[in-house]
Amino acid sequence: MNKLEKAEMLKNKLIEMSEFENSLRNNGIKIIAGIDEVGRGPLAGPVYAACVVLPKDFDVLGVDDSKKLSEKKRNELNEKIKEKAIAYGIGIVNNETIDEINILNATKLAMKIAVTNTEKMLEGKCIEHLLIDALKLEEVAIPQTGIIKGDSKSVSIAAASIVAKVARDGYMIEQSKIYPYYSFESNKGYGTKAHYEGMREYGFTPIHRKTFLRKFLKENGHGI
Repeated sequence: MNKLEKAEMLKNKLIEMSEFENSLRNNGIKIIAGIDEVGRGPLAGPVYAACVVLPKDFDVLGVDDSKKLSEKKRNELNEKIKEKAIAYGIGIVNNETIDEINILNATKLAMKIAVTNTEKMLEGKCIEHLLIDALKLEEVAIPQTGIIKGDSKSVSIAAASIVAKVARDGYMIEQSKIYPYYSFESNKGYGTKAHYEGMREYGFTPIHRKTFLRKFLKENGHGI
C-alpha cells in the first residue's frame, strides 16, 4: 500500500468512525463528548478516564482504539487531539478508592470527574450527549449512548481512549522511578512476569490494589 492509498484508507476510516457523531449532529445536537477509560485490569495504579469533545470538522487521521496503536503514534495523536478538541478532561481514581468501591464504580467515578472537567473547559456550555464505551453513567444527567467496542467505532471515544492511555502511561512511567523493581515503565501495572517477580522479592507498593492481589497472595501462600 502506497502513501496515497494509506491516506485514502485513513480518510474513509475517519468518515466511518464519525457516523455516531454525525447522526447526532443531524438531529440538532452539537456538543458531543466521547468517554473512555484505561486501567481497569492492572494490579497497580489508578484508573483513568478521558472525555473529549471534537469539532465537526475534526480531520486528524489515524485516530483509533488506543490499544491498536504504537506508543509513538498514541503520543503523536494525543497532542493533535488536544490541539483540535473543543474541550477535554481527565478523571483519575486511585488504587485506595478502587479497593473501597470496586473497579466498576471507580471507573464510573473517573468518567464522571472527566465529564465535569471537560465542562469546565467549555466555559458555561454543557455537553449535550455522551458516547461511552459500553457503560452507562447513572449519576450523570446527560443523554448517553453506550457503544460496545466503542473505541473502534466512534472517533470521539477513540480520541478519549488515546488521551486517557497516554496520561495514565505517563503516570506509571513516573511511578517506575519511585518503585524501580516492578517494571511499571513497561507493564504499566499489569501482571507481567517482571511485575510478579518484583512483588515476590520486594513486596507491594502503596499504589498496588489490594483487592486485585488476592489470587497472587493465595498462590504464594500469603494472607492479605
